[in-house]
Amino acid sequence: MERNVEKMLNRVSMVFIIIGTLIMVIMILQTPKTCISPEAPSKPHTHFPRSTCDSSPRKHLPLAKKNARIWSSRAWKTRLSSFSSYFIRFRDLGLLHNHTKALCLSAGAGHAPMAMAQIGLSDVTAVELVDSLPLVRRADPHNLPFFDGVFDFAFTAHLDDALFPWRVVEEMERTVRRGGFCVVAVEECGGDDVRDIARLFLSSKLVDVANVTLEGLKRTSILLKVQDFKT
Repeated sequence: MERNVEKMLNRVSMVFIIIGTLIMVIMILQTPKTCISPEAPSKPHTHFPRSTCDSSPRKHLPLAKKNARIWSSRAWKTRLSSFSSYFIRFRDLGLLHNHTKALCLSAGAGHAPMAMAQIGLSDVTAVELVDSLPLVRRADPHNLPFFDGVFDFAFTAHLDDALFPWRVVEEMERTVRRGGFCVVAVEECGGDDVRDIARLFLSSKLVDVANVTLEGLKRTSILLKVQDFKT
């Protein structure tokens, strides 16, 4: 009795194995049916298709048109206006002029360098880990590809986001000439926090601290002057 049951179970198992194998072979050999035409080009997409039915080629938008679309947006103009108002303060203090060689670190999409150009600066360099041409070029703020003392003014609004803030500060001081200025905008703070940030600048003297609104956020702006000696 037990032998008969065992034989029957073995036969049933074998039948299921054969059926499963046949189904797998059919699935492998059968060409899937999609709504993409056989005449369609082998690479019809500039982007990954949203579905198998999305076979229409997408036109690649030229960089100039892409930038024009972004720069004309309300969000861009709002952030640009915020940076322009912020830098006008330094222009009024006599720290920014049309001929000032300025550097923006961790410049993102390029609001800060565009704002500097908007208030009259003609020589602005901006860097970020990912470029955003033509405003921002690719470079590591921790290891800038510039000679010593080639800039008059350096700015970053992302020192508190840096992996090694002290290293970014070193690069700011190295690339700014003696008598030039470094400016950082950080989360709103005061007292000991400001002093801790200023201590990172071994070759600069604290000049001014102000609470400002930048990109709709409350920030603290710290201005330092690069000296000829370490303090």
